[in-house]
Amino acid sequence: ISCWNPLQSLLSSMKQACEILTRDPEGGAARIPFETFSFLYSYLASIDGEISGTEMKAFLQEIKEQADKHSGMVLIRHF
Repeated sequence: ISCWNPLQSLLSSMKQACEILTRDPEGGAARIPFETFSFLYSYLASIDGEISGTEMKAFLQEIKEQADKHSGMVLIRHF
C-alpha cells in the first residue's frame, strides 16, 4: 500500500514546472532561476498546507546553496 506523500507530490509538480519554464533545450538540465523556483515552491507549499513554514524555509535554503554554485539556477537534480 502506498501512502500519499505531500512533499513528493510537490516535488513532482516542481519538476514539471522546471521542464515547462526552462530555456534549456529539450532533454537538458531544465534550469530555472532560484527566484522563480522559490516563488512557485512557496506558493504551492502554502496551498498544500502539509509542509510547515520551517520545513519550507530549510528546503529553500538548501536549494539556494546549490543554485548559488550554478549562477543562481536551480537544476532538477538539486531536489
